This record gives sequence, C-alpha cells and structure tokens, in this order.
Amino acid sequence: MAAIGLGVAGLILAGGFVQDIFFQLGEAVIHSQSGHIQISRLGYREGRVRSPEAFLIDQPDQLKRSLLTEHGVHQVLERLSFTGVINNGKRDLGIIGEGVEPDAEAELGTYLRYVEGRALKNSDADGIVLGQGVAKSLGLKAGDRANLVISLPEGAVNTLDFEVVGVFQSFSKDFDARAVRIPLAAARTLMDNASAHVLVVVLDKTEDTDLVLDRLRARLSGNEYELVSWRSLSDFYEKTLKLYDRQFGVLRLIILLMVLLSVANSVNMTLFERTREFGTMLAIGDRPGTVFQLVVTENALIGLIGAGFGIAVGCAAALAISAIGIPMPPPPNSNLNYTAFIRLVPLDVLVAGTVGFAAALLAALMPAWRVSRMKVVDALRHGV
Repeated sequence: MAAIGLGVAGLILAGGFVQDIFFQLGEAVIHSQSGHIQISRLGYREGRVRSPEAFLIDQPDQLKRSLLTEHGVHQVLERLSFTGVINNGKRDLGIIGEGVEPDAEAELGTYLRYVEGRALKNSDADGIVLGQGVAKSLGLKAGDRANLVISLPEGAVNTLDFEVVGVFQSFSKDFDARAVRIPLAAARTLMDNASAHVLVVVLDKTEDTDLVLDRLRARLSGNEYELVSWRSLSDFYEKTLKLYDRQFGVLRLIILLMVLLSVANSVNMTLFERTREFGTMLAIGDRPGTVFQLVVTENALIGLIGAGFGIAVGCAAALAISAIGIPMPPPPNSNLNYTAFIRLVPLDVLVAGTVGFAAALLAALMPAWRVSRMKVVDALRHGV
C-alpha cells in the first residue's frame, strides 16, 4: 500500500508540475504577444515581409464590432505592423514594430514585465515602448528620444520622433531583440493609412480557443480572412512543449516502473510466506481457481486503498507546494524567471490512481497463477 500510495502521489506531483509549465508558458505567449486568435487577410503571414500594404484590413472597426458579438469573445484589438529603422541620434537598428491600442494592449499584456518606465497609455501621442534587446543595443532608457524611419510603398520615407516611456521583457528573447510598439494613431500617421493588418481576439477562457476559432471561421468563410490560434502562431511554445513533454514522459515512465517493481516484489514475498496456507486450502478441497481469485481480490483491494491513499497524499502535497511556489529559471530562449505550481487536473489525478490500482492488480496475476498451480504436498512441506 505504501509503495502504491507513494507512486500515485509521485505521478500526481510530476503531472501537475508539467501541466503548470504548459499553462504558464501558454498564458505568457497569449498575454505578451499573440492574444488567443489573430485575424488577418489571407496570405498575410507569408507576404507581409515583401508587400505588407497588400494585406491591409479596410474598415477594421466594422469587423471588430461584429467579432465582439460572438459568445466567449472578451476583447478585440487592432494592430498595424511595420518594419523600419530606429535611430538614437548616433546609430540605427532594424526593428519590427506594431501600432497598438495602448490601454487595451496594457490589459492584454499582463505577462510583459517593464524593467524601466511603464506601458503605453492612450494619452501618449508620441510614446514608444521598446523590447529590452532594442534598448540595450541602442543604449536607450525611459525618457530618451528616438526616431522611427520607415519606407512607404510609394517610395517615400516617413519619420516621427518619439519619447521612450518603457522598456519591456517578454518570454521570448528574439521578440525583445527587435520589437517596438507605438500608439495605433501614430502608426497610422507614420504609414499614411487608416487600416490594420491584424485583429487580435482575446477570449474569456483560453480553453475555449478551438471552439471559438471554429465558429469564427464559419462566420467569416468566403471573406478571404485567415484565422490562426495562438498555438499555431508560437513556434517557441510548440517546441518547448515537445521538449518538456518528452522529458517528463520519461520521468513518468520511471515512476511507473518503480511502482510495478516494488509492488511485484512485495506480492511475491507475501505469497511465498503464505504458501503453506494456500496448500492447506487446496488440501481441504478448495479449487485452484478459488485460490487464484482470492489472491487477485486481496491485491485489488490493497491497490484500491493504496491508490486512494496516494491521491489524498498527492493532492495535499500539491496544494502545500503550490501555496509556497517553486522558483524556476527561464525556459529555453527566454529571459524571465517564473514561479511554478502544481496544477491539479482531475483527469491526470484519476489516471495516476488508475495506474496505481492497475499496478497492484497486474503484479498479482503471475504469482497468483503460480501458487494456485502448486502441488498440495509441496505446498504443505514448504518451510518445514
């Protein structure tokens, strides 16, 4: 029972730790960069580098109002993307910029950490926020001035002067090394248009992403829009997910093997010590099938009790650990530490308990069959 209980508790803790990593990493991607769903013109993902002006969404406010009526949609944000050069008065750096709705983006970007200054506000007509990598490359800090220079499709060059109001860190170093954000109104002035490249849809619940995505695709079918979920947008998330899933899959396998071996060893020792007892049962007329059934039933009950004990211990330990938190280093390609917890998922808890019960049951089958097939005289002489 102790072996089963500890094994089940170990599976619950390991599974809960992995689930929390996946959850926090996903929320970091959603609430620092992508939102839950992004809507753009068909072909924008492939053609935005060569000719972004060909994939503008005209009258984005109208589409935005329509999306807000969809059940489960909390917020819709407009973004206007651009590439250009930022200049600190001494040297230039190529950047990937976005014109954003400041207050709405501040509400969405809960996983952006501002190492200097603050987030953009609607009142910041000439404000700009920089990724930490951009700020370090140009030696810029909050309060400094910087110029943005972009080329228009017609061949003209536009430039605007901005005040740095904040420097942010996200979960992605690559993003921070090139990202800048300015108010949407300033981006439209800089690019001389009133359109948007992307509408970012924020949902009430992350788990509803696929359901809402399917409904929106059906609603916008035939309108030449491309709808993409946050999982498809983040190559970083998918690769990290695969990495951790494989690593902790091996850990779960090791725990499972330890439980099986421990239980099998305990069952064999117990049945070995009770060989004369089983011989006596066979001698007084009990059938071998009765002995087999007795041994399997005993171990099934022990497995059931042990699994219940393990679930109780695992859930209690998960709550205790989560109350304290586990300080974690940055994930791959990231520069932010975070605090991990043990996330209890009912299905994972049930699976861990089932594994513990199944381990006890399976470990008993071979020894029970062997004992039930022993010769009566050999069983009665055992230990004499």
